[in-house]
Amino acid sequence: MGMNTATLPSILQLAKDWPLRHPRVFLPLAAALWWALCQTLVPTSEWLVAQLPVDRASHLGGALQFFLYDAPKVLLLLAGVVFVMGMVNTYFTPERTRELLAGRTHGVANVMASALGVVTPFCSCSSVPLFIGFVQARVPLGVTFSFLVTAPMVDTVALTLLFSLFGWKIAAIYLGFGMALGILAGLLIGALKQERYLEDWVREMPQVSAEVDQEHMTLADRVAAGMASVREIVGKVWPYVLGGIAVGAGIHGFVPQEFLVSIMGKDAAWWSVPVAVVMGVPMYANTAGILPIIEALTAKGAAMGTALAFMMSVVALSLPEMIILRKVLKLRLIATFVAIVTCGILAVGFILNAIL
Repeated sequence: MGMNTATLPSILQLAKDWPLRHPRVFLPLAAALWWALCQTLVPTSEWLVAQLPVDRASHLGGALQFFLYDAPKVLLLLAGVVFVMGMVNTYFTPERTRELLAGRTHGVANVMASALGVVTPFCSCSSVPLFIGFVQARVPLGVTFSFLVTAPMVDTVALTLLFSLFGWKIAAIYLGFGMALGILAGLLIGALKQERYLEDWVREMPQVSAEVDQEHMTLADRVAAGMASVREIVGKVWPYVLGGIAVGAGIHGFVPQEFLVSIMGKDAAWWSVPVAVVMGVPMYANTAGILPIIEALTAKGAAMGTALAFMMSVVALSLPEMIILRKVLKLRLIATFVAIVTCGILAVGFILNAIL
């Protein structure tokens, strides 16, 4: 006798609500399941390749194993980090972020803005509404740019994936250079007094005081926020992630190591870093989508500084982001922003190539 289909929706709803009814049980169980799945990735990917009519030692076999291992690994990492940060970010709403930055002195405010950019989930797609909110909350322009430079480039997802792929040293170096770039860019833009290059309608907006949402949230509310972040963020970026991993798999399996070393290797010509930065500008990807490509490039012998400079240009100087910012900034300010950030990324690339 089969299950009454009338009860199926109620069973599904019960399963959906269970984590929110029992968050203290759900969190450790979810963590244990996540860890167990991570431990199965290597043998599972090798087993899947073995079932296919390809030679594991061939270029295609290597590319397939890279994809079948990296795709679930990156998606698992992404889902785990986004869930945790979705809970953490219930303490850092846009209103709270604006309140923390408004009224601070220069220097201190730039450091705070860069640090907040690391722990908050705002990407280039959020630039316009955040920019408007910061202006209305009387946040200085330079401080706003410290946040907007750091937020898409040095988020917690990027740091977690960097740590997973390259270890804590590279993740820490990237964090330090990324925050320094955001702080210095904001200080320079603030010192240049570029407020007159805001679009007129932005400067004419009535200013409002930032207010913090003081609503008390339960653990269940924060778990719900984490689950919503996974649905929203992972649901949007997974095609880019798979696309980036597919490109990385192709590089890993088919691109000759000697070719990449000659173009992007540590001993390549001085112009390798500028070329990598220019190549990254027309692209549109987030750190989760671009990091598998960086992993494949460095595995083939690309210099770490050159590869990370390429990644920084993709996420901080992308053409789509400039188009979005054009809605609120005049071309003079966009050009200033691009020039400062480009010089910073080039410096980061050259310095990392020298020290790593």
